[in-house]
Amino acid sequence: MLVPVVIFVYNRPEHAKETIESLAKNCLANKTEVYIYSDAPKNEKAQHHVEQVREYIDTLTKRNLFKSLHIIKAESNKGLAKSIISGVTEVIKQYGKVIVIEDDLVSSPDFLEYMNEALNFYESDIEIWSISGYTFKIDIPPNYKSDVYLSYRGCSCGWATWSDRWNMVDWDMKDYAEFQSNKRLRSKFNRGGLDMANMLDAQMKGKIDSWAIRWCYAQSKSDMLTVYPIVSRIKNIGMDGTGTHSVITTKYDVILSDGKRKCVFDTPGLEPQIVRSFKDHFGTELDFFVVKIKCLIKKILLMKGTLV
Repeated sequence: MLVPVVIFVYNRPEHAKETIESLAKNCLANKTEVYIYSDAPKNEKAQHHVEQVREYIDTLTKRNLFKSLHIIKAESNKGLAKSIISGVTEVIKQYGKVIVIEDDLVSSPDFLEYMNEALNFYESDIEIWSISGYTFKIDIPPNYKSDVYLSYRGCSCGWATWSDRWNMVDWDMKDYAEFQSNKRLRSKFNRGGLDMANMLDAQMKGKIDSWAIRWCYAQSKSDMLTVYPIVSRIKNIGMDGTGTHSVITTKYDVILSDGKRKCVFDTPGLEPQIVRSFKDHFGTELDFFVVKIKCLIKKILLMKGTLV
């Protein structure tokens, strides 16, 4: 049996349509069970677009694009983090593994094949935390032979995992106080990007609402890795300013697989050049130093009363 796909949609009807229609073109689509979780509007401004999304997904039931389709509509707004945590928990409890996409991710024709085969190949590998269908624009050594690489950081752009890994996460972050003041733990977490520890701090202060940073924290605690493809099976179309948590940027643009070349899975180990390039994608030491200096200058000017 193939692994089910869980899709989370909210208030972007055109993005959701592209996401679902591209998934339906996958060679394994008609053999795959799909769950669509539709969050309720958080305010009147979002209501019309949420209704448009729901009108579209309701039309899918008669089209027989997938083996089966389950549509779950929230009656009140949960927000992305709670929606994903509760939705993934429900499905993964039943199936033991799950593939997850959000409503701004276009998939390649071989996305489902890649994800299913990766989940089967790495299921018993105690080093692997999750599978990513997306890859970042990073430097791959010219003599690198594998079709995949490993990273310390998980990805929320088209990913998959198993129930035993998912159940390891403490979403309440009961050990955060220890992490907050422990330089060794913070440095370890930042192996996947210098933004990670600060992002977790922001989550715990209520400045952001992220399931993914807590997911990545559990991964770091467990010393586990994420598998990424050299050629991306996912393209993010949501970095256009339309999403709740998105900004306008081309930083995440990638060339999508055409599905003609099958991915061969192996155990390549961590490659130092890839690890460095991946980490620097989220900001270098110099980038963060410049930000600190700017903040310090702003603080000094405010203290002197010269900045309004």
